[in-house]
Amino acid sequence: MEALIEFIQIDSSATEALVAISTETFTETFAPTNSAGSMAQYVANNLTATKLSKELDCRDSAFYLVKVNSEVAGYLKLNFNEAQSDVKDANAVEIERIYLKRAFQGQKLGLFLINKAIEIAKLEGKRYVWLGVWEHNHKAISFYQKIGFVQFDSHEFKLGDEIQLDLMMKLELKEA
Repeated sequence: MEALIEFIQIDSSATEALVAISTETFTETFAPTNSAGSMAQYVANNLTATKLSKELDCRDSAFYLVKVNSEVAGYLKLNFNEAQSDVKDANAVEIERIYLKRAFQGQKLGLFLINKAIEIAKLEGKRYVWLGVWEHNHKAISFYQKIGFVQFDSHEFKLGDEIQLDLMMKLELKEA
């Protein structure tokens, strides 16, 4: 039986679901390679219901859940215009967060989410999408490079008390 994949835009009524998936996927992704203190501090400061509800209410951001057979598998956050964290280019869309639960990795859902982001960016008339990825997340960097993203800059990312480096990568969109 083929899996049923759903891509659902959410608003602040889904805050608790977003807190749960954000905390689970961020922890699964980064806890093995970062200190417990920095992880706990980041989650406590950035993945709370109050903070995420405010992000959900931002008119220049959009959150989407991906569900597989009705189970939340991951999520995507896009930023437009002034909501972008660094570039703030009206011709771009930032993929600020793209996370999947470990159990759903390797099933082409990451590519599904990237393609949805590209589709949305094209519908909005944007010229490129961009994102930041931790310099030590080699699996993600390789994935992005394989689909055409190229590094164009870097920026600092604060995880707890640690300052880390994110590579900024972008993908130029082809005209449809």
